[in-house]
Amino acid sequence: MELYTPDQTDRDILTLLQKDARLTYKELAAMLHLSKSPIQERVKRLERLGFISSVVALIDPNKFENCMICYLQVQLTNHSVNTFRLFQQEVSKLDEVLECYHTTGGFDFMLKVVARNMIAYNDFLINKFGRLDNIGTLNSSLVITQAKRETALPVL
Repeated sequence: MELYTPDQTDRDILTLLQKDARLTYKELAAMLHLSKSPIQERVKRLERLGFISSVVALIDPNKFENCMICYLQVQLTNHSVNTFRLFQQEVSKLDEVLECYHTTGGFDFMLKVVARNMIAYNDFLINKFGRLDNIGTLNSSLVITQAKRETALPVL
């Protein structure tokens, strides 16, 4: 894989596309005062190099009556490299798990989990998550309100 450090134009492209991935090459070119062809080549290179991993539509969870977001902290009973790897593989298969982070502190992992309601979350914990190996201590935090939701990374 070729090593590449994005220049300012690439960083500007990434910033603009994170705000609106529907921008056309022509629109990007106009915003950045360049022609369409170099913009198209730059975007394709950023995709090829993995700077742009996917283009998605973000759905507002507040538009759904039955959508509960929880943060689940997990401490495993075994701390071997293989146990961590297996946990990450298995938890990635669960549709309710939106994000999984290996963390420092009192817990090994933090998961962002979505469920229709408390009954569905309980079912997830008992019948899906609870069947995974090496699960020790759990701590659930339920989201009451969301003050900020940002998906764009600052491109420095």
